[in-house]
Amino acid sequence: MRKAFITGITGQDGSYLAELLLEKGYAVHGLIRRSSTFNTDRIDHLYKDFHDPEAKMYLHFGDLSVSGQIMDLLHDIKPDEIYHLGAQSHVRVSFDMPEYTGDVTGLGTLRLLEAIRKTGIKTKFYQASSSEMFGAAPPPQSEETLFQPQSPYAAAKVYAYYIVRNYRDAYGIFACNGILFNHESPRRGETFVTRKITRAATRIKLGLQDKLYLGNLAAKRDWGYAGDYVKAMWLMLQQNEPEDYVIATGETHAVREFAEKVFQKLDIDYEEYVAIDERYFRPTEVDVLLGDSTKARETLGWQPKVSFDELIDMMIESDMELAQKEKTLVEAGYTVNRNS
Repeated sequence: MRKAFITGITGQDGSYLAELLLEKGYAVHGLIRRSSTFNTDRIDHLYKDFHDPEAKMYLHFGDLSVSGQIMDLLHDIKPDEIYHLGAQSHVRVSFDMPEYTGDVTGLGTLRLLEAIRKTGIKTKFYQASSSEMFGAAPPPQSEETLFQPQSPYAAAKVYAYYIVRNYRDAYGIFACNGILFNHESPRRGETFVTRKITRAATRIKLGLQDKLYLGNLAAKRDWGYAGDYVKAMWLMLQQNEPEDYVIATGETHAVREFAEKVFQKLDIDYEEYVAIDERYFRPTEVDVLLGDSTKARETLGWQPKVSFDELIDMMIESDMELAQKEKTLVEAGYTVNRNS
């Protein structure tokens, strides 16, 4: 039984990846941060008590800022594959927390690579790089496009990208960068713009919310489905040689278009409920991200299966179900904590 180690297993991508690997017969080990509250709702359906002989997923407390802890975990687990998805991944927040973002998102990758080097384990390493690294570079963006990061998050990801390439060349570690463009799902965090839109729109439809406040509506992004993208992660580590790949749909849509489609599908007036709040603008914006994933399609045999409209429908359906449950509780006199 192959063993995989996933940082960021409780996030959107981590949950879909854990599902995929368990279906393929892996034993999955995940890194989670110790907290006074549980944050495992995305993977609760996969978990079995470790006393259960059928248990194949194991969670370990740890932190990407503590190198010794990471080294001990990798030494004990000896995973065949490592998927490094953990990070401070919110671009706007990275402007407010640049030092923390650099430490976790940038140096966290270095700590994992150093742990691989020092323990001498034979493993394959996947680094979750980001289309945000391209920043101001003109579209379309491919593996040959020069990075022009426009945020502390993007700069930290650029550092992580190059340290992966350095350790690959210097120490012969099988290490890949997956440069993934925006990918969404019903499991996306509510502070990310796509989920913020579908969550708010469904609540507005049911009379639970009055307004949706957004930032730069003109920003264009290449949006795909997270469930499709984790398959590309796995494919990268099944190759004979480590390489870097762009993963994208090859289509770009504005935030305004995404929001208009959501409101249109719910038959409510976009203009009446959407307003601009300048606090959501970034100090430096990224205008257009549009990925060229030709290399991944030809080398990995990967291609996206869920279309832009299908993705929106999927997210609306999920958030409408949540909104209906919330409305039922409100009508029964309960106060709903949306963070629970």
